[in-house]
Amino acid sequence: MLKDVIRKWWRSELCFADKNGTVLDWQKGSKEGFRRCSQSFRTLHEKFRSSKKLRSALLQDCHLNFTVVGAPLYINGEYEGFIFVEGFLRQTLNDREAEELKAKIRELSPEAADLDRALERIPMMNPTELEKLTDLLEFGVTEIANYESEMIKRDQTIRSLSSQLSDRYKFENIVGKSEPMLEVFRLLEKVCNCESSVLIHGESGTGKELVARAIHYNGPRRDKPFVVQNCSAFNDNLLESALFGHTRGAFTGALRDKKGLFEVADGGTFFLDEVGDMSPALQVKLLRVLQEGTFLPVGGTQLKEVDVRLIAATHKDLSELVKQGAFREDLFYRINVIRIRVPPLRDRRDDVPILIEHFLRKHQRDGQRARALSLEAVDMLTAYSWPGNIRELENEIERLLVLGSDLETIPSELVSSRIRQSVPQGGRLRATGKLNEMVERLERDMIQQGLVRTNNNKSRLARELGISRSNLILKIARYGLESTDGADGDETARA
Repeated sequence: MLKDVIRKWWRSELCFADKNGTVLDWQKGSKEGFRRCSQSFRTLHEKFRSSKKLRSALLQDCHLNFTVVGAPLYINGEYEGFIFVEGFLRQTLNDREAEELKAKIRELSPEAADLDRALERIPMMNPTELEKLTDLLEFGVTEIANYESEMIKRDQTIRSLSSQLSDRYKFENIVGKSEPMLEVFRLLEKVCNCESSVLIHGESGTGKELVARAIHYNGPRRDKPFVVQNCSAFNDNLLESALFGHTRGAFTGALRDKKGLFEVADGGTFFLDEVGDMSPALQVKLLRVLQEGTFLPVGGTQLKEVDVRLIAATHKDLSELVKQGAFREDLFYRINVIRIRVPPLRDRRDDVPILIEHFLRKHQRDGQRARALSLEAVDMLTAYSWPGNIRELENEIERLLVLGSDLETIPSELVSSRIRQSVPQGGRLRATGKLNEMVERLERDMIQQGLVRTNNNKSRLARELGISRSNLILKIARYGLESTDGADGDETARA
């Protein structure tokens, strides 16, 4: 805008020289003329660079006795160059001065013609006009500096917010911004720097191990080992040996001493997954480690000491197992100091589109064109209940990338049939009819999908939906959702 104003008012051009005194985008005059004018620009540059206190515009005459007026540009206190206007006169030339100027012009441009007319077109500025121009230049550099400062602040803010969002929404590989996940993140921020035992509860595939890793790697033991063991992976004998180690000859095949995982994890964190599957005998040994920090290897006679922070995880209701006598009450209270519930994916549907993008990037391979899912496919995946949770979603995205590798956008037709069949109308809620009818349709669909997901276990489904079992049974009868084969998941669970 300033360039247009100066060109309109005074038929002069606004130019810029960088912090090295180099004039950028010079497009007029001969090379020799520019070389000689550059000496005037260099003089201005040296004056501006020599004193940071000099912030006002300065005048400088060039080799043709034209005036150059420039204003220094400072951004965040650093000299970045100057803007200037050149090629005008401050007073009318007499005859002698006019002839001298024409001679200099012929020397630089022998082909120049009609010099008298050219002299008439030279801009003339009286003191008042020159004052206006200097004010404009000083105003211009102030506006440029303010704009650049705002851009720098904006970029810094964006980087800061990006960092905060990364830290906030992504502990290790945990991705999400839904309210249930924000609750998890808020709790993690408090838990990471303490030394208390943590019990993580959540369904299979919800990412309990990722939460445990987030606690470890964001805490004071981050530089120490993080050891993982799934209690349902081995029988009692193998699990005891894995946890506590054994001595040579302790059992057939024990050819040498072997460290247990508790000893390996000394100083760090031990993540004990599916702790609800541990036998009562091993529960006793685990309790001893937690209370006294000592354990006895299989076949050993000397106690070993360890300093380990325990993080346990389970998909089972340990308090119910305590009532049934299947889990020690003292151990339950020992590991249940801090409890973190990792929500199932159906309770954090707002995170599904974010997780889709995350897994699309994660599993993208060379040669695959697919970069996104269609809106219908995203709606369908968002509406699905995901009994296998995040693990199931990741597998589905990986499958879609393989099947749709030659497409730019993956359509809903490629989504697994089990998902398409369980989600009505491509995943979109039928927003027609009265409000109570829409609520009833949604309630019926949730109960129907829940019965399939829980294998008709009404007690479990009632807990998930936050209603009583008797109320659930009434709703099942109301919507005609009774099991057709007579199976009852509750009885199966108790058998």
